[in-house]
Formats: sequence, C-alpha cells, structure tokens
Amino acid sequence: MLGFKKEVEALLSRVTMSILGLKKKQPKTFKVKVSTMDAEMEFSCEVKWKGKDLFDLVCRTIGLRETWFFGLRYTVKDTYAWLKPDKRVLDQEVPKDSPITFHFLAKFFPEKVEDELVQEITQHLFFLQVKKQILDEEIFCSPEASVLLASYAVQAKYGDYDPNFHKPGFLAQDELLPKRVLMQYQMTPDMWEEKITAWYAEHRNITRDEAEMEYLKIAQDLEMYGVSYFSITQNKRDTELLLGVDAQGLHIYNPNNKLSPNKSFPWSGIRNISYSEKEFTIKPLDKKKEVFKFYSSQLRVNKLILQLCIGNHDLFMRRRKVDSIEVQQMKAQAKEEKARKKVERQILAREKQMREEAERAKEDMERRLFQLQDEARMANEALLRSEETADLLAEKAQIAEEEAKLLAHKAAEAEQERQRLEVTALKTKEEKRLMEQKMREAESLAVKLVEQSERRLKEADHLKQDLNEAKDAERKAKQKLLEITKSTYPLIAAYSSPPPPTGPESPDTTLDMGSMSVRMDFKDSDMKRLSMEIERERLEYMEKSKHLQDQLKELKSEIESLKLEEQQQAGLYSLRSYAEPPYIPHSNVRNTQTYRLLTTTNL
Repeated sequence: MLGFKKEVEALLSRVTMSILGLKKKQPKTFKVKVSTMDAEMEFSCEVKWKGKDLFDLVCRTIGLRETWFFGLRYTVKDTYAWLKPDKRVLDQEVPKDSPITFHFLAKFFPEKVEDELVQEITQHLFFLQVKKQILDEEIFCSPEASVLLASYAVQAKYGDYDPNFHKPGFLAQDELLPKRVLMQYQMTPDMWEEKITAWYAEHRNITRDEAEMEYLKIAQDLEMYGVSYFSITQNKRDTELLLGVDAQGLHIYNPNNKLSPNKSFPWSGIRNISYSEKEFTIKPLDKKKEVFKFYSSQLRVNKLILQLCIGNHDLFMRRRKVDSIEVQQMKAQAKEEKARKKVERQILAREKQMREEAERAKEDMERRLFQLQDEARMANEALLRSEETADLLAEKAQIAEEEAKLLAHKAAEAEQERQRLEVTALKTKEEKRLMEQKMREAESLAVKLVEQSERRLKEADHLKQDLNEAKDAERKAKQKLLEITKSTYPLIAAYSSPPPPTGPESPDTTLDMGSMSVRMDFKDSDMKRLSMEIERERLEYMEKSKHLQDQLKELKSEIESLKLEEQQQAGLYSLRSYAEPPYIPHSNVRNTQTYRLLTTTNL
C-alpha cells in the first residue's frame, strides 16, 4: 500500500508538471478534487477536457487498467449522476464549486470476482467500496456473515493474529459491523471483538489480497450486492415498485422488500430496452412473452437507468466472448504476478520462518547468554563473597590465634592464679583450721572462764555467806559483850577501884577479856583481808574477761576478712570459668562459727 501511494504521488507530481506546462499554453483551467475509497487527489483540468480525459487521468494516477468497472460520480440536486466520457466536463450538470468534487467508484460489478478482477488495485477498490456499503447498510448482511466478513477485514488490515501483539481492545477504534447488527443483540463491544477475533485467528497465513478476495467472494452472494435501486411505477395508477439493475439483469421488487424480486429479466432474455420520456419498455427475446413497461417520473433518473442498463448489458455480453488481447495480457501478467508473488511469499515465508527460527535461536542464545551472565555474575559475587569470607576467616583465624595466645596466656595466668589460690586456699584452710582451733580453744577457755567464774561466784557467795555469818556472830558477840558489860558496870561503880587480885582467877579473867578482844580484832582483820582478796579476784576476772573479749573481737575481724577474701576468690573463679573454683566453706561451718562467735560475744 505504501508503494502504491508513492507511485501515486510521483504520478501526481508528473501530472502536475504536465498540467503546469499546459497552463502556460492554455491559462483557462478549472480545479477538480477526486476522492477514491482511500485517497483524495486534486487536478487542474483544461476547460475543453471531456469526461474521458479526466477519467483517464485519474486511472493513470492510481495505476488502474480495468477501467470499465469504474466511473466518476457527482451529486446533482437530490440524486447522483455519472460523468459522461464523450462530453466536456463543464458542459455537464456538475457542481459549480471550486474545486469540483467527484467520487471515483465502481459503476458496474462483476458476476464472479475471482474470475474478472485481475489487478490488485481493482480488487482493493471493490473491497473498500463493498465494505462501506455493508457498514452503511446499503447491502443487507446477516449477523453471522457480518462477523465473518469483519474477520477477513481485520486479517487484511492487521495481518496474522498474534496474541502477544493483538491484546484485548485492539479493535475498539475500528468500525467492523453494521449498526443494525450491533443493536440487534444485547452484546458489549468486547463480546463482539471476542467473536471476531475467534474467526480472525483461523485466517493465519492469508495475505491481504487473499483476505480481500475472500471478503468479496462472500459479499457477492448477498442479495443486494451490486444492485442499483430506482423507484418506478408499473402503470398510470402509480403502483410503486423498485427497479433493480445489476450484472445479471433487471429485477422488480416491492418497496418494502429489496431481497427477493417479484420478477426478473436476465440480460440473456432481453431483446431490447427503450424509453420515451418517462416510459420504459423491456422487450423479451421470446416474442411470445409480454412486453414489460414501467414509468419513472424524473428524466435524469431515466437517463441514469438507461446508462446502467447499457453498461451492464455490454459487460454481460463481453464476459461471454473471448477476452481481448489487452485483457489476456492483463490476466497473463496478473497470473505471472500472482505466481511471482506466490514464490516471493514462499520465499518470504521461508525467510520469515528462518528469521523466526533465527530470532528464537537468538532469543535462546540471548536467554542463554543472560543466564550465563547471571551465572557469571552470581559466580563473581560468590567469588567475591568467598574472597570476603576467606578474608574474614583469615582475619577471624588471626583473631582466633591472637585470642588463643591471649587465652593461653590467660590460662597460664589463671593456672598460676589457680595454683596461688590453691596455696591461698590451703593457707586459708590452715588458717581456718588454726582459727577453728583458736575458736575451740577460745570456746574451751570461755567455758573454763565461765566455769571458773561460776565457781568464783559460788565461792564469793560462800564467802559472802561466811562473811554474813561472821558479821552475825560478831554482832551477836558484841551484843553479848554489851550485855555482860552492862551487868558488870554496877559492880565497877560500887567498887571504884578494882580489887586486887586475890587469887589465880583474876589473871585468868583479864586474859579472857584480852583474848576476846583479840579474837574480835582477828575476825575483823580476816574480814578485811577476805574482802580485799575478793575484790582483787573480781578485778582480775574483769581484766581477763576484757582481754578475752579483745581476743574474740580480733578473731571476729579475722573471720570477716577471711569471708571477704573467700567472696573475692569466688568472684574471680566465676570470671575465670576454666580455673578451679575456690574453696567455699559449708554453711553449717559458717553457722557454727557464727553461733560460737555470738556465744563468745555474749559471754
């Protein structure tokens, strides 16, 4: 299609140059715009040009050789007309606009498209026109046939179906079905697209030309294909009918039914067609059959009907004759072109297959390359990780070696400390043993002191009791002495002077008194002496008790220091898990020592 457009543009430029050259000679020109089914062209035409000159120019521009199917149509008032080839353009009833607009369309339709359409451009123009007529509902088409035709139209436009490229929604902007079909069923556009895509996927490996030909093959079997309808009346009572003109002949329809004709006149059965003003006469070849007459109210329409009848009849007769040399050459060229294109398609298919295989191989190689690159990257990363791990392990090994050395050093220190602690523990045990021995001695000494103090107390009590008894005896003796003194005092008073001793009893009496006083003095001195001894022993006991308490305090402080050392050693052993734990005395020993200490302190 792009090559065709380039050719058209080149031809247009040449035509424009030629027209510009003619313009110098003949300045009187008019502008024309010609619209085909897929392009628009503008020309500058000479005033004297006939319809054939403009038509040939358009055909040469688009590269069309099958010109007998086409014509230039223009709009006049409420109908249309075809440009006459043998009459000047400006002498016809063309619009007076500038530029004058013409539509290059198919005027006559073939009976069998696969046999009569030779050129691809001819086939393409027929495809576009028939497709537009179906979408505009000028040709009736059932929903099933519409979907099938739409699938071929999609194949012609997009090529082979590729699910990776043709995603859902790729037909949203394309007009593929008549509005009547869309309104007939309650289906969403996505549902219609799904139906069309299902058919479209089955048309794989069909070229654009083949898809367009398949489209036309289906379309030519439709009842309204290639039929031009005109309103007529059969008699003067104005019974309205429809006249249909196509490649097969003439058909008479009811106005409300364009699908099934009431009467048909094939071209092979018509001897003559004539009209006089508004009356048409169809004379059958069989003279026994009745002549059919109908009326048309517009002269312009009558001329158009006559043109279509003559043209379709000429093509009908032409199809039944041997092809002309030009047509034979065209068919031969088309056959060669088709064969060449077929070979090219085969080569292209092989190249495409090889390219696809190469692309698949390339993709596989790229995938393999990516995989190898990933593996290499992963291997490099693993190598880097291994190197990092090796460095870390080496560093850790070095650290571990240093730690081992440090631990060995610490182990040696710990061993020395352990030995020292063992010695200390032994010393501590020995000291404990000595302390325990001292404590036992202190306890025994305390017990002895207690016993001695008890004994001393008892002795003191006895002494106090003896003292009290002595005091009682002294008191009684003094009392008796006082009594004796009182009893002898009157005698002393009676005898102012003592009588001379007369006998041996006098010295004795004096001696007795002296001895009594001496005995009394002796008892007083004993009491004093005894009190002094008791006081002295009490002071000695107090000093001994104070000395014993001082010894017990020293012993208590030594025990507390030993406990503190034991706790420090226990903490040191807990920090050095590999060292031997220090000796921890049993709780019963500590309780016994504490009890003994409390007992000694209380004492």
